[in-house]
Amino acid sequence: MVAPYLSRPSHSTSSPAAASIFLLSAFVLCISVATAAVRLPANVTVPAVFVFGDSIVDPGNNNELQTIAKCNFPPYGRDFPGGKPTGRFSNGRVPSDMLAELVGVKELLPAYLDPNLQIQDLLTGVSFASGAAGYDPQTSETAVITSFPVLSRILTVVLTLQFEKTILKRALSLSDQLDLYKESIAKIRAKVGEDRAALIVSRSFNVVFLGSNDITNTFFGPLSAQDDISSYTDLMVKSATSFIQELYGLGARRIGITGIPPIGCVPAQRTLRGGIERNCFDDGNDAAILFNSKLSSQIDSLSSQLSNSKIVYIDIYYSFLPLIQNPTKYGFEVSTKGCCGTGNIEVSFLCNKLDDLMTCINDEKYVFWDSFHPTEKAYKEK
Repeated sequence: MVAPYLSRPSHSTSSPAAASIFLLSAFVLCISVATAAVRLPANVTVPAVFVFGDSIVDPGNNNELQTIAKCNFPPYGRDFPGGKPTGRFSNGRVPSDMLAELVGVKELLPAYLDPNLQIQDLLTGVSFASGAAGYDPQTSETAVITSFPVLSRILTVVLTLQFEKTILKRALSLSDQLDLYKESIAKIRAKVGEDRAALIVSRSFNVVFLGSNDITNTFFGPLSAQDDISSYTDLMVKSATSFIQELYGLGARRIGITGIPPIGCVPAQRTLRGGIERNCFDDGNDAAILFNSKLSSQIDSLSSQLSNSKIVYIDIYYSFLPLIQNPTKYGFEVSTKGCCGTGNIEVSFLCNKLDDLMTCINDEKYVFWDSFHPTEKAYKEK
């Protein structure tokens, strides 16, 4: 019997054009679809890109937080310009960078919390994303702890002592990211005036990448108090809906929101929950499909309710799944393990310079960089 997550639903979850494009990897494909869906008139350009989410699109915000969910150290960033580990959870660039380049704004989308950020950088957009964040506020507080409970607690004690008993901030919650967005609008308004600031906000692209940590670390985590995936995904969709409505209330009119990828097939979930053969974790994928279906329906409703808005659901489940199922078709060789270390479990602080001896030489053969995040090549067009 074929597992349900391997069968694409009969209804379309993205634009019809997406079904015929298989030379693009998941996220850039979806960005292309979103760009077409929110296309502006020919005489209007996209002034800025603002991104919200988790580690998939965190370009270094967590560097400035008292958290162990960081990656601003080797071997992360080894293929980034200059070979610099910036805090991006990949070997190179991430989807937020590619989106900004795709719409002609800039090649790299900086972290809002970057201490070197200038007002001119802000005018063309930033990422507020934070590694380990989720729709559920609990996810942003406990995600790393639930992933690696023993190691995380040890490091938490050490880092808490280092910061003179200051409580560690796990990740920027969705509410935190919204507060930073409000703060950024105020800065833009102070720089360019009310009218131009309103135009920048209304014509910019706003994209949300979130949800994977809620499923893997909170619902299925060892500290979970949840036992009803239907109710939990309802909670997640409610949070997503509220966030979109708040963005709209602040003047945003073009919003893309992604579903969850086949999270049960990432290397870490194979190792932790896939049995001795490290199969895909079916329950995780089924939960992602359930959430995606609910989110897609809700986005359709919101887009019709909020006047002068263009809000699109971006499928990344069924567009990323082929890379995992048939990697050789897309120029990859390995999709069940990450490049870093053994590839089975290493992510964030577990993927560090001590793993260099075991880390793959050619990461372009791998779909995943560490046990949770894709390589730069898997994010972009072949």
